Amino acid sequence: MKTKVKTAPAAARVIVNTHAVARLRGGHPWIFKSDIERLDQVKPGAVVRVEDARGKPYGSALYSSSSQIALRMIAPNPVEAEKYPEMLRYRIRQAIAYRERVVRESDAFRVVFSEADITPGLIVDKYNDVLSVQVLTQAMDTEWARALVLEELKAAYKPETILERVEPRIRELEGLDEREDQVAYSRLKKAKTATVFHMNGLGFHYDGSAGQKTGAFLDQRENYAAAERHGRGRALEICTYQGGFALHLNRVCEQVTAVDVSGEALAVAERNRTMNGQKAIEFVEADAFELMRQYADAERRYETIVLDPPAFAKSKKSTEDALRGYKELNLRALKMVRNGGVLVTCSCSFHVGEREFLEMLGSAALDARRNLHVVEKRMQAVDHPVLVNVPETHYLKCMVCSVF
Repeated sequence: MKTKVKTAPAAARVIVNTHAVARLRGGHPWIFKSDIERLDQVKPGAVVRVEDARGKPYGSALYSSSSQIALRMIAPNPVEAEKYPEMLRYRIRQAIAYRERVVRESDAFRVVFSEADITPGLIVDKYNDVLSVQVLTQAMDTEWARALVLEELKAAYKPETILERVEPRIRELEGLDEREDQVAYSRLKKAKTATVFHMNGLGFHYDGSAGQKTGAFLDQRENYAAAERHGRGRALEICTYQGGFALHLNRVCEQVTAVDVSGEALAVAERNRTMNGQKAIEFVEADAFELMRQYADAERRYETIVLDPPAFAKSKKSTEDALRGYKELNLRALKMVRNGGVLVTCSCSFHVGEREFLEMLGSAALDARRNLHVVEKRMQAVDHPVLVNVPETHYLKCMVCSVF
């Protein structure tokens, strides 16, 4: 039986300025609070009709009364509020069908990716039989939306558990009440929050009551396999988290050293290694910058180095500092890669674009007096699709380079 829903009146309308119209004509789905000229019968989380000052319609959006991103477009044409639940249901089913077509050799992937799937404010990840849901906007925080999402996920995957993961800062920005991580659905009396998922022929532990983001870094899944294809000899991975690159490299490299600042993450990485029956990996708990200085000064040499740091640029203002950080890591890595070796270097900072990242890499190569061939220019996995005209959906850069 389908969930009965309640929505805001269809008369809800927002008048936007010429700057917002220009963004919409360019295909971007966000309208900022500063670009709104008037609100007519609009409630928090409502489906609204978007018009310019002359009354020309530009489609429909979800409204947030607290966020600086006040409107997130859901259609280029007017949508009646009472019809949006079925549209959302259709979009979720489309997202599920797309992953069924493109994901290979894994039972863990992103099921729904917010704006990229035209389901703004909703992120869903699958880790084998446990699903993780994040609700990021007022519209998706409504009772009817939550019920509809759970209904579709249960029908599609029959999971043991559906967890809701919470980003407190985002809820604060959206003006939503405080909420902790919780079990949204369980087939068992005692909810199963931990499981083992698989990618590229390897098993990984997932614990829904711990970890960062919504769990392991599923967006690197295909880049892990690329690193394995190119890796050889002695390998060093910086910022390994729970061993994603390290375990893949350990299947082809003579010896692997994996570094992370989190001892808890490294403990999970070691559990992952043991579960897969692999040879020993040298796990090192240390600050990446300090350790790279020590290793470079000690003239350590590797055939393969992987750099997968967290996002250095949290905002546009921090881009310059982020590029300096990326350059320092890459410069030290280039000094340690043997001639003919491989450097796999990543950035998940949206505010550092591919052009800026490559320019940084070129500058580091000049300073290190090394030459680089970019063998592969990669991005996030296919289950994290990039929506054309929405640059925010293209955030992960991964360059596989030959160093000589």
